[in-house]
Amino acid sequence: MSREPTLRDVADWWGTAVSRVEPGVIELRGRPVQDLIGATSLPGVIWLMLRGEPPTPGQERLLEAALVSSVDHGPHAPSIAAARMAATCGIGLNSAVATGVNLLGDVHGGAGEQCVTLLREISDRAAGGADMDDAAAEVTTAWRARSKYLPGFGHRFHPRDPRRDPLIALVEQAVADGTVRGDHLRAALAVERLLAAGRDRPVPINIDGCTAVIYGELGFPPPLARGLFVLSRSVGILAHAWEETGQGRRNKGPMPPSVLPTHLGETP
Repeated sequence: MSREPTLRDVADWWGTAVSRVEPGVIELRGRPVQDLIGATSLPGVIWLMLRGEPPTPGQERLLEAALVSSVDHGPHAPSIAAARMAATCGIGLNSAVATGVNLLGDVHGGAGEQCVTLLREISDRAAGGADMDDAAAEVTTAWRARSKYLPGFGHRFHPRDPRRDPLIALVEQAVADGTVRGDHLRAALAVERLLAAGRDRPVPINIDGCTAVIYGELGFPPPLARGLFVLSRSVGILAHAWEETGQGRRNKGPMPPSVLPTHLGETP
């Protein structure tokens, strides 16, 4: 016969090392929030909450750069377009932001997570003794056998993503400083070389690939790469949703009212 649950059972049910909140006490990973306020940046707190300890200055700079780089990509991005439409439907700003965030899935928003996995497979194979270029060729061949899409490389909009060079330069500097090892960076550059071979137009690393390099170098598991992207893109989603609320539209659709979608059915 089962016993009645006690207060301790209930408290243990929600046991957590992330935070402690009691009357007069708020601690994040064991650190009083009043000691963090004004002394720790938002990227520093994000690291603390996810990893359980503060980042080094170099780690914090890399994380901040990745978060800044992914904030927005305009209404071309479905998540932002959806949030803007939702903001005109009377559902409130929080629901408009949630609408945009909920579109961040495997296809739109998941490439960073997938690319961390790809780069990890390559760097692990190279760590086992394989040449990095050979490892990149073998792993990308296996990925392409499953899907023609290779996450983290090429861009449907930018011939060369303007965020690539500054992010890669920051990682290269972090490698030189000893902040990170550089395995994921070398793997990404090996894939980039592979994709450029024999082509008039190369296929550079895109924003998903650059941030995957950073999150991989910083030791974040692949699923957290997507979670961190969601945090970053939420800022742009919020800004666009808020702007839309001030433009006076109601029930905004995906195209102007004067444009009618092509009818594909039979005409009587």
